[in-house]
Amino acid sequence: MGIVAGVVTESAPGEKRVAVVPSALTVLNKTGAQILMEPGAGTASGFSDTEYTDKGVKLAGSRAQVFAESDVILQVRSLGANPETGADDLKLMRPGHTIIGFGEPLTAGEAATALAQRQATFLAMELMPRITRAQSMDALSSMATIAGYKAVLMAANSLNRMFPMLMTAAGTIAPARVLVIGAGVAGLQAIATARRLGAVVSGYDIRAAVKEQIESLGARFVVLNVEAAGAEDKGGYAKAMDEDFYRRQREAMAGVLADQQVVITTAAVPGRKAPILITREMMHRMAPGSIIIDIAAERGGNCEVTQPGNIVEENGVRVFGPLNLASSIPYHASQMYAKNILTFLKYMLNKEGNLTLNREDEIVKETLVTHAGEVVHPRVRELLGLPEMQAVAQEK
Repeated sequence: MGIVAGVVTESAPGEKRVAVVPSALTVLNKTGAQILMEPGAGTASGFSDTEYTDKGVKLAGSRAQVFAESDVILQVRSLGANPETGADDLKLMRPGHTIIGFGEPLTAGEAATALAQRQATFLAMELMPRITRAQSMDALSSMATIAGYKAVLMAANSLNRMFPMLMTAAGTIAPARVLVIGAGVAGLQAIATARRLGAVVSGYDIRAAVKEQIESLGARFVVLNVEAAGAEDKGGYAKAMDEDFYRRQREAMAGVLADQQVVITTAAVPGRKAPILITREMMHRMAPGSIIIDIAAERGGNCEVTQPGNIVEENGVRVFGPLNLASSIPYHASQMYAKNILTFLKYMLNKEGNLTLNREDEIVKETLVTHAGEVVHPRVRELLGLPEMQAVAQEK
């Protein structure tokens, strides 16, 4: 008999995703793992209870029963990523419970401490290393794909002009000009989507190595001639640069912005405040009616005037600070996330279908935040002011 993995309704305000969808359950075939679900957990994402039970999922009588009878709890937003209501689940956890989900451990250290005090093992999906064998578990990339796509749709829906060039009896309509800043997963998806809608698209990234990727999507790569050596870390993420670099980058970017009707910013560094790439003065150089969609709003935003969750208008230019874009397309966001989290769960199951933690394995080591009553992740311990732990390799 394998483990029981529990799935509960997401309690974070506005969260419509679910951690597991029926079609992804094939990942667990032949593992012996069973799924116990809170009734209605998938409803907001477009998945009925019947679809789950047809795949062998057992429905619990309550959320409390899911926690009581499960060895592992699979969530989208665990405690640290759900500051409003996440703490309500603490009383339902028992020593030895394993929680897997997003948890913002690099910014929500108190949540990690609370989970450790409950003797819970927590593995954070956002800490998944960007290595080849972890690609199918990379939930950040999956959600970034959704965000990049949706950001362009928001811009197209709100802009005072159409995206494509049209030849009409009333004359020729010029295409919209779109600039995407940051060519990570979200940025590249935004470029591809804007191109499909017919816009003239440019892309910029401090990593010169992505020039080929931007151009392969039919966009122009913006060259600012700003030195950016060492702009990428070993995990494939853009690194935070010093303020002098960002100042020079803003100066070089100002002229480029003035020619754009839509700017989509995506620059975010895990665990850090997003860098300011667009100042108020730069924004004011854009034509009235122009739009900035700041995908980095959840990290404070790339635009100086961004207000997370709100729309700010100055000099006729509107700046959108959307939050949780992935949740706005919950069906496919849940589908992608479920594949990520179930693949991760299966990776940690032994031949008998029980959960093992090989703390010498890079994937486990990088994602493990709390275990056996301790905060064990080195970066999280450092942020909490805790001393370094002795290296531990055994599975408990």
